Amino acid sequence: MKILLIGAGGTIGSAVHTTLTGRGHEVVTVGRTSGDVRLDMSDPQAVGRLYEQCGQVDAVAVAAGDAVFGPLDALTYDDFSATLRGKALSQVELVRQGTRHVAPRGSFTLVTGVLTHEPVPGAAAAAAANGAVEAFVRAAAIELAPQRVNAVSPGLVAESADAYGQVFPGVEPVPAARVATAYVRAIEGAATGQVLRVGH
Repeated sequence: MKILLIGAGGTIGSAVHTTLTGRGHEVVTVGRTSGDVRLDMSDPQAVGRLYEQCGQVDAVAVAAGDAVFGPLDALTYDDFSATLRGKALSQVELVRQGTRHVAPRGSFTLVTGVLTHEPVPGAAAAAAANGAVEAFVRAAAIELAPQRVNAVSPGLVAESADAYGQVFPGVEPVPAARVATAYVRAIEGAATGQVLRVGH
């Protein structure tokens, strides 16, 4: 398959790239500052240019998304707006515009995270964005068929545990390579409208 991988340079994205190429897929890496193609995924016009540049693909997988963290009483309207745009609306737009460029039985794999179901202090904006993505996946699956859409929801990723582990006391980290297997399941499997949780 020809797969667009957005966020390929990140911790999860790198593991997904290694796993997919190891399974014989042609992976086009997409990132803000690195990869085969550059993309600011929060810019709808840039998303359109991405699809025009890359042509027809079999799948789109996302392992990127920006969120603002901070105490609820310190988060502003703009913080929530930026987070919803960077994590939720950007992924919705990748699907909305992508339907014309993904094969009839192709798929979209979006990314959410543990904060949707196990929020921590300071993560209200990120949790709201993740929840929006998961609700979108369930709703969009009804209308996209035979194209499919799913989301992968990672827990605390082991490679990032030194930086974020203190926020998730007692949570067992999950290797990025294990998260990557959920992307394989979403891309190569038959499921749609699902949120594939890994490590939580």
